[in-house]
Amino acid sequence: MQARIAKTIAFIDTVQPAQMEGSELREVTITLRNVGLKFTGQDYLLKWVNPNVYFHVTTAYNILRHNGVELGKQNFLGPRD
Repeated sequence: MQARIAKTIAFIDTVQPAQMEGSELREVTITLRNVGLKFTGQDYLLKWVNPNVYFHVTTAYNILRHNGVELGKQNFLGPRD
């Protein structure tokens, strides 16, 4: 898992700000069960990526708690500044 995280961070470090310009309007197509779902970049982020991230973070949190890891709401929410 650590190697995968490192590889992802290395990839993110290669992305230049100019590459992101206008990305909120670019068409993004994902294929599920042979059906293409089309989004604008902004809709993809807000309506597909964010809900999936929250789902997986919440699921991992719940699995860890179920298996006895002592986690509370503050661990889920993060530190307060």
